[in-house]
Amino acid sequence: MTKKKIVTFFKSLKFRLIILFLLFGILPGILLRAGMLQAYEKKAVSNRSIDILSQAKILANRVVADDYLHNSTSEVINAQLDQLSTIYDGRVILIDDTFRIVKDTYGLDQDKTIISEEVMQSFYGKEMSNYDSENRYIEMTIPLTDAGTKDVVGVMLVSVSTDSILSNLDYLKTSILTIQVISALVILAVAVFLAGRLTRPFLKISKSIEEIQTGYGSSDLKVDDFSETQEISTKFNELTARMKVLDDSRQEFVSNVSHELKTPLTSMKVLADSLNGQEDVPIELYREFMQDIGGEIERETKIINDLLSLVKMDKSAADLNISQVNMNELLEQILKRLRLIAGKQHVDLVLESFRPVTAEVDEVKITLAITNLIENGIKYNKPDGWVHVSLNADHQ
Repeated sequence: MTKKKIVTFFKSLKFRLIILFLLFGILPGILLRAGMLQAYEKKAVSNRSIDILSQAKILANRVVADDYLHNSTSEVINAQLDQLSTIYDGRVILIDDTFRIVKDTYGLDQDKTIISEEVMQSFYGKEMSNYDSENRYIEMTIPLTDAGTKDVVGVMLVSVSTDSILSNLDYLKTSILTIQVISALVILAVAVFLAGRLTRPFLKISKSIEEIQTGYGSSDLKVDDFSETQEISTKFNELTARMKVLDDSRQEFVSNVSHELKTPLTSMKVLADSLNGQEDVPIELYREFMQDIGGEIERETKIINDLLSLVKMDKSAADLNISQVNMNELLEQILKRLRLIAGKQHVDLVLESFRPVTAEVDEVKITLAITNLIENGIKYNKPDGWVHVSLNADHQ
């Protein structure tokens, strides 16, 4: 594939439709995936926190009731603390009112002092909970409250690993990603199919337009796949019909030009040949022929100007140069110009005028029309034939 074809494809409607389908098909899935994973993590952490908090509160009440902070030898409470730490893969620390660590299930900070914001807040009776997603643990502090005095005598600090939650989250991410990749491939295949289906009517229209370069087809364009393409087809057919009319007009114009320009030139050539073919031409005849040649030149000029006006505007909209014309004199001039041509064909021209006729016409166009008719009569006549032209007028 050439660089030009690649650039054309990226600019094509088909490519943009494919991208649009992919965006609308894949983007919602990506957003949904992010939302689902975030919601799952939040819900799992919340459920884990609730479970730990309920277990920790029960154990906290036992710690206060057995005065474990002052006598940490209770095997039952030690076992329950270890069990809580093992079940939730965490660490339990008991802190007395002097901020001394009475019990550490990890055995690392036993008898040390701990002061933190969460611990301080719990000594004021607040339960604190914090999820650290980066370090993957949940930390909460529970006040140890004396049931009788309602005084806070210590704090239970519980740190629980969230590795199991995040492992499930990673597995869920992988599963959803696999589903998304498969969905993306399916969406891509559907997008390519639909884009091709949607752009196919335009390819038909494009092909029909290309066919105009080699000539007008015999059948109209008919693309009824969509209402839009149907309307385009209708407008295209109307345009094609109009272009055919214009092309026919052009061909007719060329034919008229060749015919209408040729007639005065033929007359001038016949007149010139007549002069050249005679010796000692009388001055009167010479002047008469030269006047006729001058008239033909003037008529040629009028024809050229009239034809140029058709080039500048639509043929149907061309203005007529209407004037009062003596039709008797006009016919005499036409027959005089054509008589030499008729003589070469051995055809007699006869003019019969019944009465004087004056008409409001375009002199150039009516002259061309009558000349064409008489010329055709001469051209397609038989030897020693005749052309009879009669002029008359009714009350109109």
